[in-house]
Amino acid sequence: MPPTPERKPDNKKMRAFSLVVAVATQLFAGHHVLPVKPETVVVGYYDAASPPALRVKSGDTVEVETLGVARPAALEGLGVPAGRIQPQLKAVMAAHPQARGHFLTGPVYVEEAAPGDTLEVNILDVRMNLDYAYNAMGANGVLAGQFRVGTNKLVALDRVRMVAQFASGVNVPLRPFFGSMGVAPPPDAGRRPSSPPWIHAGNMDNRELVAGTTVYIPVHTTGALFLVGDGHAAQGDGEVDQTGLETSLTGTFRFTVRKNRKLAWPRAETATHFIAMGFDEDLNKAVRIATDEAVIWLTELGGMSRADAYVLASIAVDLRITQLVDGNKGVHAMIPKTLFQP
Repeated sequence: MPPTPERKPDNKKMRAFSLVVAVATQLFAGHHVLPVKPETVVVGYYDAASPPALRVKSGDTVEVETLGVARPAALEGLGVPAGRIQPQLKAVMAAHPQARGHFLTGPVYVEEAAPGDTLEVNILDVRMNLDYAYNAMGANGVLAGQFRVGTNKLVALDRVRMVAQFASGVNVPLRPFFGSMGVAPPPDAGRRPSSPPWIHAGNMDNRELVAGTTVYIPVHTTGALFLVGDGHAAQGDGEVDQTGLETSLTGTFRFTVRKNRKLAWPRAETATHFIAMGFDEDLNKAVRIATDEAVIWLTELGGMSRADAYVLASIAVDLRITQLVDGNKGVHAMIPKTLFQP
């Protein structure tokens, strides 16, 4: 009797099955909308004790409306008519008249998230809500001693051509992203100001975190408690005068809890790069954290020794200054995905 021929897998059927599973997952996943209202905005801090503004399940998507950092008085002082200032901003300011810091929408409580997990945040879409942006020179700016702190500038946004009309003959390409997105810090850390980024992510001001990027954030408290805000239409690495093109954004995010992924610091992934990050008051320490995180990730990606990963980081990974103005300075390591293509 001849041997039974080996059955080879039907790749077409396998791909079709995978597609069905993916579609079914999306059909059963929930979608939510989180608007800006006084009760859905936290002003100026991340805190594990904050009550949730929304509860979702792992795999759900949420469309989140946010505010920029400018207060109505500052915008009016630059000539913005009262009718062009968001009513939501006025309502939040009326409810929190003495509050200082970033306007952050949330928190979003993700049901399955627990300390030690990783929250995967897929940034599906980012859109600009206004046709103007605001820049203000801050006291923490790199050259603050040379300029008058509080000097403000209003910049028109052309959302069709996707440029900011900075000056006659000077157009800045728009690349909107959220300067601040993160989860609650560890409960024993208490209430942390929204400005310094840390292990909970927060005010990273990383201009690579645009639509299409995935951010991985270590979870420190039950539910994760995700907050987002500080919208930028554009920003340079460093954010040297302390602000970018600050504006109001609406983003759509998918939240997925990863139980089998343990992280010490936030990470990100774009179509072309893996991004390791480090934050510290000392720029040299931030550099070391980002480099060490890059080496760890390279060992995971390439199955190589730590020594080889260190060598590879030196010859193929770019270190960039994320920002220099938020208390904890930021450095991110750009790991090209082309390193791992056959």
